[in-house]
Amino acid sequence: MALTPREHDVLEMMAEGMSNRAIALRLKISRHTVKFHVASVLAKLGARSRTEAVTAGVRQGLISL
Repeated sequence: MALTPREHDVLEMMAEGMSNRAIALRLKISRHTVKFHVASVLAKLGARSRTEAVTAGVRQGLISL
């Protein structure tokens, strides 16, 4: 399943090690919305953690480190 543009942005910021709060500040959205996007990214990539999601994103060519 493809990531939305916003989910892709969130995944890239997760790869940078940013917290939900930092992502929210950068994107000018609420922390609740970031939490929703993170959960969606994890589900779509079949990941159980942020680290697994970033690893899956790299392996699938969605992001680079």
